[in-house]
Amino acid sequence: MDTGRTLVLFLLVLKANGGSHSLLMLATFIIGDTPFPEFSAVVMLDDVQLLYYDSSVKTALQRELKWAEDGVLKMDASIVFGNVNRGMEFRAHHLKRKLNHTSSLHVQQRLSGCELLDHDQPGPMFVHDAFNGESGDHLSANKDQYSFRSQWHWPAMWDILVADQVKWLHKSLYHPICLRTLRTYLHRHKNHLLRKVKPRVRLLQKRLPDSGEVRVTCLATGFYPRHINLTLLRDGQPVPDHQITGGELLPNGDETYQMRKSLEVSTEELQRHHYKCTAQHLSLDNKLDIHLDLDGSLDPASATPLWVLISIALILMFAVTAPVAVAIKCYRRHQGQPNVYALAPTTLAQKTAPDTPPED
Repeated sequence: MDTGRTLVLFLLVLKANGGSHSLLMLATFIIGDTPFPEFSAVVMLDDVQLLYYDSSVKTALQRELKWAEDGVLKMDASIVFGNVNRGMEFRAHHLKRKLNHTSSLHVQQRLSGCELLDHDQPGPMFVHDAFNGESGDHLSANKDQYSFRSQWHWPAMWDILVADQVKWLHKSLYHPICLRTLRTYLHRHKNHLLRKVKPRVRLLQKRLPDSGEVRVTCLATGFYPRHINLTLLRDGQPVPDHQITGGELLPNGDETYQMRKSLEVSTEELQRHHYKCTAQHLSLDNKLDIHLDLDGSLDPASATPLWVLISIALILMFAVTAPVAVAIKCYRRHQGQPNVYALAPTTLAQKTAPDTPPED
């Protein structure tokens, strides 16, 4: 199934507007014998897992961040999860009959959510359904307008009365609860969720021993929030997507993200063209450009300053010469003093020898 890919795509679409925030639920209902709960759901606030619910425990469990207890939100979660469970169960059995599926295992999945746009403006709500890996019904809700549309070959199941009831349910219950929950947690944890961490951007090159070509890689890492525009340019023009490898957004272990885009070129192409990596992110006031010179080395703007290199060299020189100077000084000091250990036996013999009269 492509559910994971679908979830990632919707997350990226929702975060395309850098100032927006989303609350998403991914729910699964299973017909058949499996080791998993019949119904389960995960709620994500932007890129943070917020709640988990399944039909075994029938309780919304808080995950990841230590969210404050809120009786109203927990009650909302119980209402929403219970309704979604019953609705998906009915839908799954209906589709199994209508589509004449005879296998014993069937999976109904739903991705739904809402978003807040810039300046706290309510964004659209949506519901996407899939059955056994195929996309189907889609509900879109834009403020005052709620509409259904069906995709693929799913048979229609909504008559006018049921459709009106479903629209009313989303408009009067689901959408307000979704927006209220999103606003509440954004306010409580704004220091974490609204933080901005600048990306560290590098333009790297690596010679490939097998082909003899050079891989030019644009790397951005350590940034938050997750959305970033990362572009690899050749002579000022974006490199076509079909020539680029990578581009996936990947998590780091410190709750930041990374992305890299690579291009393989010959040595002649590397010398003939000028390559540049460009990054745009909410944490940056201006677009960040990193260049490669024609010889493939980093340009002076992105290279280490000369005074830094001189300072490092002086520190290393002092670290090496200081111990040597101390050792020489100690050696010379000991060379200028008598050896007490060598003189001690003679002195002791003089003090202990018996007195003898002088000879005539």
